[in-house]
Amino acid sequence: MAKVLAGVRVIEQGTFITGPNAGMLLADLGAEVIKVEQPGSGDPFRAFQGGLYSPHFQTYNRNKRSITLNTKTAEDRELLDALIGEADVYIQNFRPGAAQRLGVDAARLRTLNPKLIYCAISGFGQDGPASTRPAYDTVAQAASGFLGLLINPANPRVVGPALADALTGFYAAYGILGALYERQRTGVGRLVEVSMLESMCHFNLDAFTHFFSEGEVMTPYSRPSVSQSYVLKCADGKWIALHMSSPEKFWQGLADAIEMPDLFNDPRFAKREGRIEHQERLIELLGERFARHKRAEWCRRLEAEDVPHAPMYDSSEALQDPQARHLQLEVSAPHPEGGVWRTVRSPVSFDHERALDVTAPPLLGESDESIRRELSKKLRKKVEAA
Repeated sequence: MAKVLAGVRVIEQGTFITGPNAGMLLADLGAEVIKVEQPGSGDPFRAFQGGLYSPHFQTYNRNKRSITLNTKTAEDRELLDALIGEADVYIQNFRPGAAQRLGVDAARLRTLNPKLIYCAISGFGQDGPASTRPAYDTVAQAASGFLGLLINPANPRVVGPALADALTGFYAAYGILGALYERQRTGVGRLVEVSMLESMCHFNLDAFTHFFSEGEVMTPYSRPSVSQSYVLKCADGKWIALHMSSPEKFWQGLADAIEMPDLFNDPRFAKREGRIEHQERLIELLGERFARHKRAEWCRRLEAEDVPHAPMYDSSEALQDPQARHLQLEVSAPHPEGGVWRTVRSPVSFDHERALDVTAPPLLGESDESIRRELSKKLRKKVEAA
């Protein structure tokens, strides 16, 4: 794939998900991302079954180099400053106040490099009554009003992946890209700030807009009811998803597929408003019908009728779908300790060229020697020039 950020150097001092995901998204676009880690342990997300290469770490750290620096020592502080001096972007997701204590706050680093784009990611923002509180994914989802849209009232428990963490990384990368574009005109960097709370409130914009415009507080079933979305269990125990929306042709196609062509003569289901009001009855009716055949048969029937549907895959199935295979979603690279490392490629293509080239997440300090040698050589030249 075209490396549209080739030549951009990013120094990432991130841990867990938000900072590392922002760095990875830039790396996927071709930026050189150097991950600065603590000697011995590195990013805490590395830890896994006695090792330092967890699946969690692998998820957000491909296409990077790793250097270990103990910034409590003068030598390593000098090396970090040298990295900053030649960087385009610096990313950290420390709790507010930590950057100042570590000597990597925006004011100091942008004195070293006025062109630097400094990205600070936090849980609740850099100031305010909650700014110093610890924040994790579930906390941010709850505080933004988003978690309440995921919890099943009949079985109230946290579900799903770390959306707030991952999305905050996306918003951080989005802000960084805007600052990089502006810097082309001004030559001056920016301080980019983003928090998990702000990110999730923006991602939850649909719920807030309904409240602002209609006074409606959305529930977990509000959107699925309006969009007429269903998950249905088939005869083989596998599940299928439907998203019917409002076009009548989809509904008639569904009625034909389930061999109930006159279904919408029933006044409860004849119009969109009735289908929304009586969705529970439709769920019961469709559930009974879909239990009669295996999922593959339902996929055949629904595709023949052009009904919006998909098998509800798990992670062992999704990438084996013919369309996913056609799109070459699964890619691989040599594992740093031997064998093959597999991942899902970036979804962005440029000029029809897919992002098939990838490098595996680095071992801790994998690039220590090469980066230190490069920096030491440049520092010597500066001393000699002075």
